Amino acid sequence: MSPTASKASVIRSPWLGFNIVGGTDQQYVSNDSGIYVSRIKEDGAAARDGRLQEGDKILSVNGQDLKNLLHQDAVDLFRNAGYAVSLRVQHRLPVQNGPIVHRGEGEPSGIPIAMVLLPVFALTMVAVWALVRYRKQL
Repeated sequence: MSPTASKASVIRSPWLGFNIVGGTDQQYVSNDSGIYVSRIKEDGAAARDGRLQEGDKILSVNGQDLKNLLHQDAVDLFRNAGYAVSLRVQHRLPVQNGPIVHRGEGEPSGIPIAMVLLPVFALTMVAVWALVRYRKQL
């Protein structure tokens, strides 16, 4: 099992409480026929458990591998899984907008340059306007 995969057991009450997408006949991710969680229903067992998240890839249900299944076959597998359902899940990786940089003490805080330059520019414009106006009065 990869570092991002984990096992979860969900007790049906009366349903599992999530929707799935994917399968060999309707790929959700390009070049990947895996089964993914598309929606967690607020009042379902999966939401109460809290471990399953939207975007997670479900690798197996009660030990049965979900590779190369049609979407409807995967749906049927979930429907017939019984009361206590064991899932092997690969959690999606969190999306980052850029590298995470930890700054040491005394290093700049990373304030955007525009936050500094905009007030300086505004003060310069006010000073130029005052100077031009004052010169006309002389």
